[in-house]
Amino acid sequence: MKPRVAVHKFTSCDGCQLAFLNSGEALLTLSDLVDMVHFSEAGAVELDAQVDIAFVEGSISTPDEEQRIKKIRENSQFIITIGACATAGGIQALRHFANTKEWVSSIYASPEYIHSLNTSTPIASHVKVDWELWGCPVNSSQVLEAIRSLLSNATPRIKQDSECMECKRKGNICVLVTQKQPCMGPVTKLGCGSLCPTVGRGCYACYGPKENSNPQSLGNWFEQLGLTREAIAQKFLHINNQAPVFNKAGTYFKGIKISNE
Repeated sequence: MKPRVAVHKFTSCDGCQLAFLNSGEALLTLSDLVDMVHFSEAGAVELDAQVDIAFVEGSISTPDEEQRIKKIRENSQFIITIGACATAGGIQALRHFANTKEWVSSIYASPEYIHSLNTSTPIASHVKVDWELWGCPVNSSQVLEAIRSLLSNATPRIKQDSECMECKRKGNICVLVTQKQPCMGPVTKLGCGSLCPTVGRGCYACYGPKENSNPQSLGNWFEQLGLTREAIAQKFLHINNQAPVFNKAGTYFKGIKISNE
């Protein structure tokens, strides 16, 4: 009997599911090895299926999602979160720095119909997560590698090196040193293949903080380059704004107090 796999969506843009689908021929090969029992983007819908591996995209942003993720945890042997929303709350977690009720009332004619939480939180804040694959969007090769490892009864090996290491391996010239561009590479986990530095742009930290990173030190370097503290804060309070070390650095440079706490 083939292992059963599900891909679940919560609050997100669907980009990580699309990255999964864009695997092309590799995805077809995978379909011979597993039963994809729930993956609404691909047509299979069995929301309450018992599975061996559940991939989860998106953050928890509504009361309904709080309950649904608990049911998925009960039905899954392993849960792997994919993407910035599932691992760190995503761009929608910027609501943490505002009064949610006020902006909902200012945007919607009938705010009483909007059932959302004041927060957007990662899956690991609600249930046990076995492994996390960061990125915005996630790297489809990492997803497939994780599945292959589990099919071989091995623990998925998730690389924790910095983006700078990947840049060096590709032979890129450092945009931070040579062009004085504010690049997040020194504190960011690798995974994208150095897309931005390869074309002469600074890293945006799409893959979240690397292990043992020192964002505040990098922020001080940015300040020496001439960036304002507000601009530095925005570098950290971006896609992965609720990753603890990025959040700490961002709020330090911005000098803000989170209104929803």
